Amino acid sequence: MKLLVVGHTGMLGSDMLLAARNAGHEASGIDYPDIDITRQESIRACLGEIRPDAVINCAAFTAVDACETEVRRAFSVNAEGAGFLSLAAKEVGSIFVHYSTDYVFDGNATVPYGESDPTGPRTVYGRSKLEGERLAGANNDRTFIIRIAWLYGTTGTHFVKTIRELAKKYETTDSHIRVVNDQIGSPTCTLDVCSQTLTLLETGRFGLYHGTSEGQCSWYDFAGEIVRAAGFKTIVDPCTTAEFPRPAPRPAWSVLENAALKRLGLNRMPHWKEAFSAFLEREVQSPL
Repeated sequence: MKLLVVGHTGMLGSDMLLAARNAGHEASGIDYPDIDITRQESIRACLGEIRPDAVINCAAFTAVDACETEVRRAFSVNAEGAGFLSLAAKEVGSIFVHYSTDYVFDGNATVPYGESDPTGPRTVYGRSKLEGERLAGANNDRTFIIRIAWLYGTTGTHFVKTIRELAKKYETTDSHIRVVNDQIGSPTCTLDVCSQTLTLLETGRFGLYHGTSEGQCSWYDFAGEIVRAAGFKTIVDPCTTAEFPRPAPRPAWSVLENAALKRLGLNRMPHWKEAFSAFLEREVQSPL
């Protein structure tokens, strides 16, 4: 397939572009300023020239705290931009893939959220992404919407990289790393999201999916795994979310159930520990 990855310089986008090419697809990437997803004319010009079989949207305003004050930007990129891309994709006969987030839920559950569970975002970021889902699906009936969460990858800034840097910094000091133990989710590697996306693309089974790793843990648990795997002796201490107030509330529960993928027999997402081990092995084989 001829694929266009929008937002290809970001963490997910860069791995998506590489994964698509490795899978034998004719894939290209585009990002701002060569495309401005908040301007419909910019999108139409780009897609009209490239005319891909599928457009994979990895572009988003993901600074959760900043979204609380930059409301217009959040909705412009995460909602209207998704709608513009979806519509332009339909106009050139393209499939559309859009990524969403666990933040569309209120985070108060105690069992994994399925695709059909009621949403209730508590942040501007979550509300903008939920509206993006609505517009993407409404503007193109050949749309895949994939909700992901707790993402880390081979590039960019993410939790694994941050914890490693802190562990290295504190190893020869008396300082400890403090990480919340009352937020629960499923650490998910971009490489698995990319593989799952490419699997879905071949099916034509459009709709809403959850695409996160299996299993669950707290950020504190995950931090401990990261520090141990890196070989540092830095101590990680648990703390509560209340001890680290942020402008945007974090979901206490971010565990998603890949119910739609499982119904179709298409779930390729591994357990988060298996995924993290594979990520570490890849780093050994190809140092980043």
